[in-house]
Amino acid sequence: MKIALGCDHIVTDTKMKISEHLKDLGHEVIDVGTYDFHRTHYPIFGRLIAENVVSGKADLGIALCGTGVGISASADKVPGTRVVLVGDVLTARYAKKELNANIIAFGGRILGQNLIHNIVDVFLETEYEPTEANKQLIEKIDNSIEVSPEIAENDHIFDEENAKWARGEYHD
Repeated sequence: MKIALGCDHIVTDTKMKISEHLKDLGHEVIDVGTYDFHRTHYPIFGRLIAENVVSGKADLGIALCGTGVGISASADKVPGTRVVLVGDVLTARYAKKELNANIIAFGGRILGQNLIHNIVDVFLETEYEPTEANKQLIEKIDNSIEVSPEIAENDHIFDEENAKWARGEYHD
């Protein structure tokens, strides 16, 4: 599998350990940087990861910065991505299995190296299980990228969803 991997300068050492781990597992790593500890900005690398995934150059992406917040927000701006900021194995599994996430992100200064490897392994091993409900959720997520002033000003935007809830159509 080809995996796009990137980070900012704060967690370059962690990224290099992930890269070695992925290579040890037989994956091809597309390392988009950064490669040292000179100050840089995570939006550059979040976008590079996302562009590699969306273009098909990479099958999946892994993004990290100090907290994971900035780089995940940056990568998620590229249409066609489903980026998930994770801090545990269960979230990584759910994101891939139910929502077909194609990029995971995490805080390289928040999580320990062994946990990071465990999360990466579970994310890569988990298969997306398409169901009608999952497909509908993904479609809603993918369509939420469209910006419309009419939506922002619509006080009744969730009336249909609330009516379905009241009728018991959601069984979460």
